[in-house]
Amino acid sequence: MAKPWATFGIDLHLEPAGPGLRRGLTEALREAVRTGRLAPGTRLPSSRALAADLGIARNTVADAYADLVAEGWLTGRQGSGTRVAEGVTSASFGQWRNAASATARTLPPPHRRPAAGPAYSLIPGTPDLSSFPRTQWLTAARRALAAAPHDALGYGDPRGRVELRTALAGYLSRARGVRAHPDRIVVCAGLADGLRLLAQALRRRGLGTLAVESYGLDVHRELVEREGLATTPLPFDADGTVTEGLAAEGAVLLTPAHQFPMGLALRSDRRASLVDWARSTGGLILEDDYDGEFRYDRRQPVGALQVLDPERVAYLGTASKSLAPGLRLGWLVLPRPLVEEVTALGGARSASAVEQLTLAEFIASGAYDRHLRSARLRYRRRRDALVAALAERAPEVTVTGIAAGLHAVLRLPPGTEQSVVRAAAWHGLAVHGLSFHRHPDATGDPLDALVIGYGTPPDHAWAGTLDALCAALP
Repeated sequence: MAKPWATFGIDLHLEPAGPGLRRGLTEALREAVRTGRLAPGTRLPSSRALAADLGIARNTVADAYADLVAEGWLTGRQGSGTRVAEGVTSASFGQWRNAASATARTLPPPHRRPAAGPAYSLIPGTPDLSSFPRTQWLTAARRALAAAPHDALGYGDPRGRVELRTALAGYLSRARGVRAHPDRIVVCAGLADGLRLLAQALRRRGLGTLAVESYGLDVHRELVEREGLATTPLPFDADGTVTEGLAAEGAVLLTPAHQFPMGLALRSDRRASLVDWARSTGGLILEDDYDGEFRYDRRQPVGALQVLDPERVAYLGTASKSLAPGLRLGWLVLPRPLVEEVTALGGARSASAVEQLTLAEFIASGAYDRHLRSARLRYRRRRDALVAALAERAPEVTVTGIAAGLHAVLRLPPGTEQSVVRAAAWHGLAVHGLSFHRHPDATGDPLDALVIGYGTPPDHAWAGTLDALCAALP
């Protein structure tokens, strides 16, 4: 019987089964490729090495390789060995199996290309990833690791590394007006992770409902609902989210500095009303400050709501928009009783200690502020170019919301949203209609608009993206 492990060159777990070793090995290799265990481009062991590891004849392996090369699953070239073919997908397996049922000698075409995706994207929620400050980040990582004590790489404090919590406390106080202390900060693996922890804490407190905005991120709504909280949409009017009238809900999730996606800042009277509700009922406000660093029409951005009552507001921040979502770094500034509750649920266990130390050094060295100043200038130029292009080429469309963040809302003539989204797709442009972000239980007439993530395209694609957008608009 063949051994299941091949350990020469790469670790490879195979279990040849069925009548005949050659057929069994061929099926096992094909299944490993189909399921993605062997990724396109992966170099396989030589037939001699694999035969030795599996305890079978070399000719058996060579024949199995030859069969899969003929079918298009593998490629074999002199000097480069045998590799998994590029472009092979699970769909290829279905095509091969259907063809094989007709005739044992009919094989799928090798190197089948997947359907092409959109050439351009204005999907909101992502910064320009090509502008990530790689050199400065590497410098901060070297400095942080050189200075870090050995125990920094252990399990550590569930609130997160003290270096990062200290750096965040200073930065958030200075730049966002947050009343923060390192002991009240919990680091998490992105904003969604922080929201998940808070939803679990609210459920443990016995809450069953979370008030949310009528328009918002569906992934956040679905996240809290998976944690057992029903979501109730708040009314929305020309001035934004209506905060008066909160009653039965014990908690509310808002984006007050720059409402996503409508783009408005929460008015001061509604901020005051919201805090009064929390104080009188013992409720909790979850403040999502997802892109608070980016405000273009004033010298200072809108301050955080948290400063009005730090014991009634849980502040959520993230590096996803200011740096990159792939860092998986976020933070919570919590009322004192919530700190212990959230850390008991896991806290910073899922956030990399190395990335925490690097971000702490990045902030403390001033590199974060320099990066943000550069990013503000770049994104403001993009927004200005968007507004100018629309004024010239699509005057029926207006940009609404404050000049902030990484997205804008384009109001469309009534009844045209879906046709514009389809036209954009035809022009190779991925874009979201406003209805994509509307709560299914929201009241009032839906608005026709596009939510334009102008931070998403890299610089070299910005002009082409604008052309595709203007071509799709009425």
